[in-house]
This record gives sequence, C-alpha cells and structure tokens, in this order.
Amino acid sequence: MSNFTFGYAMCGSFCTLRQSIDQMKKIVADGYHVVPIMSPMSYTTDTRFGKAKDFIDEIEQICGRKIIHTIVGAEPIGPKKMVDVMIVCPCTGNTLAKLANSITDTAVTMAVKSHLRNGGPVVLAIATNDALSGSAKNIGQVANYKNIYFVPMKQDDPEKKPTSIIADFNYVLPAALESLEGKQLQPIFL
Repeated sequence: MSNFTFGYAMCGSFCTLRQSIDQMKKIVADGYHVVPIMSPMSYTTDTRFGKAKDFIDEIEQICGRKIIHTIVGAEPIGPKKMVDVMIVCPCTGNTLAKLANSITDTAVTMAVKSHLRNGGPVVLAIATNDALSGSAKNIGQVANYKNIYFVPMKQDDPEKKPTSIIADFNYVLPAALESLEGKQLQPIFL
C-alpha cells in the first residue's frame, strides 16, 4: 500500500465520467488512497451517460468512503492535510475558468484552493469543447500558477470539434506522480 493519498475531484464533463472512474479504479488498484470529490453538477445530474446515483454508489465503493460534494466538506482538505495531490478529472472549461480567476463556489474549487494553501500539487485533466477558443486563455493563465500541472491532452475530434481538447486519462496517475516531484509530465500536448 502506498502512503500517498490523492484527492480526486470530478466535474460535469459527463461524457468523460466513465473514463475518469476507470482511472480512479486503477489508482486504487495500484494501492493509493483516494478521497473522492464531486462538483454539484456531477453529483446531482442524470444524463444520457448515466444516473448520478449510480456514479456516486460506484465511486464510494471504489474509494471506500463518502464523496465530498459541498464547500463545507471540502474546506478541511488543506488544514487537515488530507491529500498529497489534488487531481481534477475531468476538469471542465467552467471549473478551469473559476480556478483561473480564484472563484471558489463548488466543492471542487474549494478542494483545489484548500489544497493549494499548503503548496501541494494540483493536476488538471482538461475536458472542454472550447479549449482552443474561449478556454485557451484560462489554460495559459493557470499554466503560469505555481503547483498546477496538466495531464497530457489532445484534440479529441479535430474535424467535428476543432476547438475541443481532452486529456488522455491514461496519463492521470503518471502526471500525478510527476507532480509530486515538482515536474510536469511531458509532452503537455500529444
């Protein structure tokens, strides 16, 4: 069993939740502890990709603990030094914009803020349709922040969605481990 504990925050990129949960399973299977965190949208919204309750039940079973899904629940993450690395997977354009502008109005943004107060690494797995348009400035802005790292990413469908980018979720754990060494996993863009 590893001594590392990962905060694993999930936002409302519903089409990527299954891929994210699969990575969470691998992290736990590799012996790491995981503290699950969900944004209000991902915690409460049923979509064509699945029912919120089914995702919640599966995540809590994988992690062996309840999901943090409120600002009040997420605030102690920093003061109690609950995690070594904070992973945001998927990180939507909405959450990215909030992080770029220091807006703390969800469990995910509070978890990141609370963890950053200790100088711990935060790893973002971007999944947004406007990464190469409206969200591009926010990617650039947070890339300049201390202790922010990215999961390597690529265009997911250049023909049909030319501004869309998605992290390659297979690199979530390697990116998190590199961040513990103060390093960005390369290349950032695949």
